[in-house]
This record gives sequence, structure tokens and C-alpha cells, in this order.
Amino acid sequence: MNIAISTAPAARARISSQWLVITVFLAPAVVLLAIFLLYPLLSSLRLSLVDWTGLGTHSRFVGLANWAHLAQDTVFWRSLWNNVILALASIVIELPISLALAVLLEKAGRGSRILKILYFLPLLMSSVAIGVLFKNIYDPNFGPLNVALRAIGLDIFAQDWLGDTRFSLASTIAVICWQNVPFYMILFLAGLSSLPAELNEAARLDGASEWTIFWRIKLPHLQGAIRTAVLLAVLGSLRYFDLIYVMTGGGPEGSSELMATYMYRTVFSSFQLGYGSTIGSAMFIIVSLVAAIALRMTRRYETEV
Repeated sequence: MNIAISTAPAARARISSQWLVITVFLAPAVVLLAIFLLYPLLSSLRLSLVDWTGLGTHSRFVGLANWAHLAQDTVFWRSLWNNVILALASIVIELPISLALAVLLEKAGRGSRILKILYFLPLLMSSVAIGVLFKNIYDPNFGPLNVALRAIGLDIFAQDWLGDTRFSLASTIAVICWQNVPFYMILFLAGLSSLPAELNEAARLDGASEWTIFWRIKLPHLQGAIRTAVLLAVLGSLRYFDLIYVMTGGGPEGSSELMATYMYRTVFSSFQLGYGSTIGSAMFIIVSLVAAIALRMTRRYETEV
């Protein structure tokens, strides 16, 4: 009895010291999250309730008027639809190409080192540099793309790729996919490298073809990487900004407008900080909902290898 009483204070002291260590190590991360995530989020929500140009100190409280305007804003809904198209293109185009390249490079073995470096180069380039590069490539008069088409007699296919509302979004999506494919390729390569070689050898000894090995062994093994890739592709597409802004600025006539570019123009070109904050807050809500739904759906279809 006396031993139990004497050890109780020691146990409490040990638990207190553990909580102190946990608090000390977590405090910097919590402070940084509060400064760079929580405060901007709350500030954006607060600004979405006011009418303010962002200049001076005079702002007018308008309540939910900005949100009511957002619900009827056709430009916002069009930009959201363009984000959805970009997300679908990222899944349908980027991920299959990345997976195919990863499987081919994994089979190539040591001889694929140079190819891996070459394929990874687009991801190392600045998005602004890529935007300027392809803006020149797409130039309707002197761009290499149209020059090549005219040189081989395909003048009918030469277009104003970024200045025509029919092609501007598709042209920018093609560049985005080209830039992002290496990232998902490396992600899938990492997943394939963790697959035990004994499984492949055992399947080959049993007479399984490469196609069967891919569908029955490699693809199920990559389900975690695929789930992560889908989530990153969707969330990245909903927040995309830089390359679109450099290449088209959201034009022409809003045909390539995204939520982020619309928010930027609203705040820094139209000087509507209150309404721009409303667009930013709406983006946060949409991205959070999509992330929650995507995580739930991908976990539902998860199977064990």
C-alpha cells in the first residue's frame, strides 16, 4: 500500500514531463500553422463580409452580400467548371501516361537512368519559364508549332492556340500535363521499386504473362500510390494558377479562367479585396470538400494484395 502511494507522485511527474516534451516539440509547428494557415483563413473569411478596395482603412460591412453575388457570378462558375475539366484531364491523361512510363522504365533496369533524368527535366523547370516557352511555341505567326504544320502542308490545322476560345484551355492543359507527368512517374516508380522481386519471379515460373503480372500483382500493389496521385492531381488542379496566368491570363473571354486567376484579377486588377476574399474562401471550402470526398472514395475501393 505504501509502495503504491509512493509511486503515484513519481508516475504523475513522469507523465507531466512527457507532456512538457510533447508541448515543446509541437509548439513551433502549431505557431507556424496558426500564423500562415489559420490566421489567413480567418482573415479571408472576415474580409468576405466587407466591401473594400484594399486601399486605405475605410471598409463597409455588407454581410453575406458578397456570397450572394458569388452564387450568381457566371464567371466564377465558368472558372470552377474549367478547374473541374483540368482535374479530369489530370486523372485521365497524366496518370495513365505516368504509370505507363514508370512500368517501362522499371523494366528497362539500369539502362533507364538517362531516360529518368530526361523525363524528370520538365518538373525541374520554373512554371513561369515553361509558360513563356510554350507561349512562344503557340505563337500563331512565328511559333514552331504552326511553322511545322505549314511546312508539312497542314495549314488547316495551324491555329491561334491561345487566342482562340475553342483551343485556349486545351492548349494550356496539354502543357500542364507535360509538366506534371514526371512527378507522378517518379511516384509510381517508387511504388514499383518496393514490390518484392520474388513475386514477379514466382508469377513467371507459374506461366503468367507480363500483362497478367501487371494487372494481378503490380497494379494492386500500386493502389496506395494511385490513391495519392489521384488526390494530389485533383487538389492541385483546383488550386492551379501560375502557368495559366503566364500563358493566357485566364483569357480570351474567360475561356481558360480558373478560380485562382479570377481571384487574382478581382483583387489586384479590379481592386475588390472583399469579393476576392469571398472567391478565395469559396476555393478553400470546395477544395476541403473534394479532399474529404476523394479520401473516402479511394479508401472504399482499397483492397489487400
